[in-house]
Amino acid sequence: MNEFWLELWNAYGMQTVYMLTHIGILIGVILGAVAYYTLLERKVMGAMQRRQGPMTVGPWGLLQPIADGVKLLSKETIIPAQANGPVFVIAPMLTFTLALIAWAVIPVNAQLVLADINVGILYLFAVSSMGVYGVIMAGWASNSKYAFLGGLRSASQMVSYEVSMGLVIVCVLLCVGSLNLTEIVTVERPIWVQIMLFPMLIVFLVSILAETNRAPFDLPEGESEITGGFMVEYSAMTFALFFLGEYANMILMSAMTVLLFLGGWLPPFGIEALAIVPGIVWFALKTLLIMFFFVWTRATFPRYRYDQLMRLGWKVFLPFTLLWVVVVSGSLIYFDALPSKEKAPVVQESTLIDKVAE
Repeated sequence: MNEFWLELWNAYGMQTVYMLTHIGILIGVILGAVAYYTLLERKVMGAMQRRQGPMTVGPWGLLQPIADGVKLLSKETIIPAQANGPVFVIAPMLTFTLALIAWAVIPVNAQLVLADINVGILYLFAVSSMGVYGVIMAGWASNSKYAFLGGLRSASQMVSYEVSMGLVIVCVLLCVGSLNLTEIVTVERPIWVQIMLFPMLIVFLVSILAETNRAPFDLPEGESEITGGFMVEYSAMTFALFFLGEYANMILMSAMTVLLFLGGWLPPFGIEALAIVPGIVWFALKTLLIMFFFVWTRATFPRYRYDQLMRLGWKVFLPFTLLWVVVVSGSLIYFDALPSKEKAPVVQESTLIDKVAE
């Protein structure tokens, strides 16, 4: 009997414990990054506007995110009398959960990924697309016209720009020939392919601003028109979950940009001398650069009108990305540069879980 339990532990128990530990560490790192991303945003915007930002709580204001978290945790969660209670509470939980589970397929280094699946980019795109459900549920369940308008705005906005994002990803996949995120990073791209993908990088950067409801595309939260949009009835921890979900999505989209266009954990510009720096450091620095882009645009640009937002998505980005898919595919065929299994290097990186099993 003891041998049976020992075999069961060796076959499944050790892997399960190790996987749960890995998941716990990953969630802890993400939550810490989200907390201090809020501080970074306030500090950077303060510097751009010639002020200091948070300076009171802790040295140089470093404990401000902890103070904000304690404040929101200690407040009372108020559910409006006419609201749909279960849906009202589930909506922020769904938004926050989706922002976390997408990290399961993000490789932060060559051998550091929770699930190195062959359709990682499809999983990532599908999970990020489901974020709209949390916003729609919050807008409908609040039983408020302002919240409902914010939910409708967010639904149309996210759907509009997901079309462009999908076509941008198609352009990258045409050049790589794989849906695996690790292979997308490691497959070598000629310099002319990288130049050809540069316009798609610009479109993708603008699209992730709209996808995450960030300025200058933060129309679902428009304080000047709909007094906070879909979050107008939320308080305490339900509001905090929306807040954490939004910033976790921003970090996720930054990581997605790094994997698709900036070489992931590889040294910049292929400089071999920089390979002495660990890959996870390069991944973190590149992700931080895109995160800075989010803050920079918020501090620089005024909010778009809603008709301008829709026109940019449907009349500019959609035709341009459709045309560029044709340009990229035509160029790859003309120069006989379509990726194939013979040309693409076979990546045989094992995950941490596989190493423990061995």
